[in-house]
Amino acid sequence: MNSPSSKPKKSYTGRDIQVLKGLKHVRKRPGMYIGGVHKAGLHHLLWEIVDNSIDEAMNGHADHIIVHLQEDGETISVIDNGRGIPVDIHHEYKVPTVELLLTELNSGGKFENKNYEYSGGLHGVGLSVVNALSESLTVQVKSDGKLYEQNYAKGDPVDKLTVIEKGIHGTGTSISFRPDPDIFHGSVTFDPNLIRERINLRSYLHRGLSIEFIDDTTGQSEHFLHEGGLEDYMANHLKERNLTPAHEGYFAIQNNKGMRLEACFCWTETTDSFIRSFANGIPTKNGGSHELGLRAAVSKSMRNYISNQKLAPKGVQVTADDLKEGWICLLSVFVADPQFQGQTKEKLNNPEVQPLVDQTVRTAFEQWLIDNGSIAKAIAERNIMAAKARQASRAASQLVRRQGPTRRLNLPGKLADCSSQNPRKSELFIVEGDSAGGSAKMGRDRKTQAILPLRGKVLNTETASLKKVLGNKELSDIVQALGCGISKDFDIKKLRYDKIILLMDADADGHHISTLLLTFFYRHMPDLIFGGHVYLAQPPLYRIEARKRVFWALDDNEKDTYIATLPENSKVDIQRFKGLGEMMPAVLRETTLDPKQRTLLKVEVTDQLQTDGAIQSLMGRDSSARYNFIMERAHEVDDLDTIG
Repeated sequence: MNSPSSKPKKSYTGRDIQVLKGLKHVRKRPGMYIGGVHKAGLHHLLWEIVDNSIDEAMNGHADHIIVHLQEDGETISVIDNGRGIPVDIHHEYKVPTVELLLTELNSGGKFENKNYEYSGGLHGVGLSVVNALSESLTVQVKSDGKLYEQNYAKGDPVDKLTVIEKGIHGTGTSISFRPDPDIFHGSVTFDPNLIRERINLRSYLHRGLSIEFIDDTTGQSEHFLHEGGLEDYMANHLKERNLTPAHEGYFAIQNNKGMRLEACFCWTETTDSFIRSFANGIPTKNGGSHELGLRAAVSKSMRNYISNQKLAPKGVQVTADDLKEGWICLLSVFVADPQFQGQTKEKLNNPEVQPLVDQTVRTAFEQWLIDNGSIAKAIAERNIMAAKARQASRAASQLVRRQGPTRRLNLPGKLADCSSQNPRKSELFIVEGDSAGGSAKMGRDRKTQAILPLRGKVLNTETASLKKVLGNKELSDIVQALGCGISKDFDIKKLRYDKIILLMDADADGHHISTLLLTFFYRHMPDLIFGGHVYLAQPPLYRIEARKRVFWALDDNEKDTYIATLPENSKVDIQRFKGLGEMMPAVLRETTLDPKQRTLLKVEVTDQLQTDGAIQSLMGRDSSARYNFIMERAHEVDDLDTIG
């Protein structure tokens, strides 16, 4: 039964129906259009405007784009030398076309292929969404020898489109906007590093496109132009990861059904594979039909080659996973009518693209194998070795597989499991040390929270074989507790906990252990991260008591910032926790375990290429990358020894 406070209204009439006209729905439900109102959503506004300018370049109407971050770090402009947004009066709506595009959803010039052969998006919502979620926006258009300007606030025009200058040469569009702090919870500061990485990536995908980034927050500007396209991108990726390709190839194809395809690939001595795909210049981090077509084409081609050459020994069956070992591929396709999953465009859904890519790549790749016989044979032999290694490790992997998601058999002895049988309501805290584990066990909610203490630093899995990983007691306990298997035997449906929370000391050693565990998950159970199941707990480093109030500070910076807000001569009592084991169970529950009060950081991969390179550099065998990393950042710490 409903409680009195939750009783529904007796009447339900037309007065209960709310109609959100214009862009009000965007401001009411911004997550539907930009994926969220945090950092990723904030920057998605910028990507929408940049993508519009790139669409002009993609179709031969522009060759230069400027992204200008103002000194406040919150106002940003995108300027291109394209045709300029139309400023004429729209025949149906009787307002300037540019105003229509900025104030009405589903308005645009990309619904048909008359103006754009290829485009990053055809929904007609990007520009108007940016306008709706901006505190202020100014559009300037150069057209017909005139410079036009109009200003907006929170989606509404504040003046009319006017000519502010005449005798102008050239054409183009400038959009300058400041996101609305009311939408983004007060924080509308752009990240220059993220912007730099994204536009540099765009310049790789569009040969000959010049993109300039002006950053007034630092007084620096950079120019990105990559005539080599994906080949330059691959070379840079290998350099950043300090990898030497054993075999490599490249082909660019214009499909006769209107699809343009470019692929660059190589094999390295690493055991993992890496595919980065793009559709119409948009990074598709969740893949899609084009990526499925690519994987199928390479698998079929290699299997046919191994079979025709009679290279596989009797009893060895080569799978698709074996064929991809050590394979790195960059794929870029351009299709006339892209269908992305959601406005954030992280997956390409066009079903007709998969067979097109499959057929196109397979034909080109099989010819490449024929033309490079010695290389093809070496790759095939490596695939066969991978199949043998997989079969040898499968038995060891079976030892740690759990038989069912709710059974309590074969769990590690030091696991303090929760009583809930529902994985969606259960969470596992992986805790540093037995002492901290004891406090966590006493402070937890026994119904939904499980505790697994670790002893010491775990194995660095970046340089370890699967057999060695499975032989490590701490990692084996984690795999047993999670119940979903590992590596090629991983099954997300058998995961016993919806949240896996790394609870480490708030110091350098704790950060190191977290990094080791994240490396393990990323290399051997990556779907835990991509599925949003891995989190970092945020235990406080300081307890600060002043003026009869207690404040918990996560680090030195937060401590100093809080103390600076106190009146002069305030009596301040500061306690620094040397480790989680020093915290009383009640304190640990209040600050770190209680879902109603705690802060968790979800581990997300926004750029798989960059993440892969960072792990390789920081955790790989080559120590020079770590040395360079430390030397470049030595000035950021007072005492280098304190970072461990």
